Amino acid sequence: MNINLIAYISVIIQLIGVSFYIRGMIKGTTKPNRVSWAVWALAPLIGVWLQWKAGAGLSLLPVFMSGFNPLLVLIASFIIKQGYWKITKFDVVCGMTAVFALVLWLITKSLGLSILFAILSDFLASLPTLKKVWFYPETETSTAYTGGLIANILGLFMITEWSFSIYSFGIYMVAINLVIVVLIYRKRIFKSI
Repeated sequence: MNINLIAYISVIIQLIGVSFYIRGMIKGTTKPNRVSWAVWALAPLIGVWLQWKAGAGLSLLPVFMSGFNPLLVLIASFIIKQGYWKITKFDVVCGMTAVFALVLWLITKSLGLSILFAILSDFLASLPTLKKVWFYPETETSTAYTGGLIANILGLFMITEWSFSIYSFGIYMVAINLVIVVLIYRKRIFKSI
């Protein structure tokens, strides 16, 4: 399959996923954690820049969308009055730690180490949402995460040079999106077993 076509399909999948997510916010059934979504917007966009420096090509597009879509959700959470989750002390600590990891990422001279800090930052930003999804899975819509999962899998097929700096963030994005989707549906999954 053509790499350009895969890239554009991944963008469409992620845009569809985030549009359903924002629709859930409008309906009041989806309540994103602003701390997670803010860092989720920032970290991938910086990661794209670092991967681009490492020589990545169109495989960056799914990772870029992994930052752009959270930016859309974050903006929507300020416009839609019922469209956000109440921030707790735990969220603030995770957010501050994630931002600290981002700073370490930016000042690190090693590209590989920078990518590790980017992944750490994104994971720390995920903790408030993972906690929320564990206790309140009904407050999330899986479409944005499913779109991110599929798009990042497609992004891995676009990689032509397999180096840690190029593939690591994409693999992480597949893993974290998969975990969130499973947590959203875990009660239904295990109820049927």
